[in-house]
Amino acid sequence: MYKSELEDLTAIVPPLLRALGALEFISRYLNPEDFSAIMAACGSPDEDLGQHLSLLTLWPRALAGPKTALATASDHVLLAFQELRAVPDEADGLGAAYRALRHLPRAQEALYSLASGMPPISRYFLDPPCRDEAHLLGSLAQAEPSPDTGILHFDNEPGTRGGYSVYVPETYVPGVALPLVMALHGGSGHGRGFLWSWLRDARTYGTILVAPTSMGRTWAISGEDPDTPNLSAILDRVRARWPVDPGRILLAGMSDGGTFAYVSGLETASPFTHLAPTAAAFHPMLTGFADPDRMAGLPIHITHGTLDWMFPVTMAREARAALSAAGARVAYREIDDLSHTWPRELNADVLRWLNTA
Repeated sequence: MYKSELEDLTAIVPPLLRALGALEFISRYLNPEDFSAIMAACGSPDEDLGQHLSLLTLWPRALAGPKTALATASDHVLLAFQELRAVPDEADGLGAAYRALRHLPRAQEALYSLASGMPPISRYFLDPPCRDEAHLLGSLAQAEPSPDTGILHFDNEPGTRGGYSVYVPETYVPGVALPLVMALHGGSGHGRGFLWSWLRDARTYGTILVAPTSMGRTWAISGEDPDTPNLSAILDRVRARWPVDPGRILLAGMSDGGTFAYVSGLETASPFTHLAPTAAAFHPMLTGFADPDRMAGLPIHITHGTLDWMFPVTMAREARAALSAAGARVAYREIDDLSHTWPRELNADVLRWLNTA
């Protein structure tokens, strides 16, 4: 890369990462009553990014790959802020905000292609407390490209249903079994986007990450269930290609995905060793139908926000009581400032729990 392009990178990458961080902040603290204050707290990091984006137009054809990645990531960030600022005050406003935030994982996916060669971007895709760990950064920098590592998509293009995305750490050593997290998106979501809710932590702590997409618009919470056999088939395909620790196979999920982690994960034949529902609905009858042998000692990590406007926190408290009474080993986290959003900062704690529970 030429000197002028390196100078352009130092001008473009920092505001891009700051703007991505602001979108993550909005995504984490999004709450109908606080939306205006949250947007005000973020300021206008997109303006700084927009002022530098024109530098990419002068890059030579030889740098088409990095140019496209940076431009695509930046365009999604700018669109996200544009749509967020246009969110109406009426009842549909929250839905519009969620739709605007779908640009965040698209920006991250575009940017990730540059992580292996650009240390600031590589650090961005790590758990924040570990971003200056020299051994980790060195291991990632020295990792050889492989068709068996990184991000792989299987029939999981945007708009499709029933496929899945996989992340295998670039530091993966063939033959060494790793823990696995299967992460279920929320209602109307998509696995390809939800992958990014967990990728930093999987990359930091050496975990295989699988993000499937529901067969229908959301998971089969009631009625006919085509999702459970699909999840089992996906897990079988992943285990046939990569060694997975048989004692550390986590089914996690957000909102409808968390509810389905209960519905599917409590089944007698479930292959998952641990469950971690977040912001999920729960009905005590689930434990009534569950096999007592399945429930006995089953590790379940429940996370819920006291500000959750969709599923009141009382549901999580009832789940803790009912599951504990049925014999499960329940870890419970109730977060005072969490609405109906994903608490990404707890992912590392959940992985430590997976390794010890």
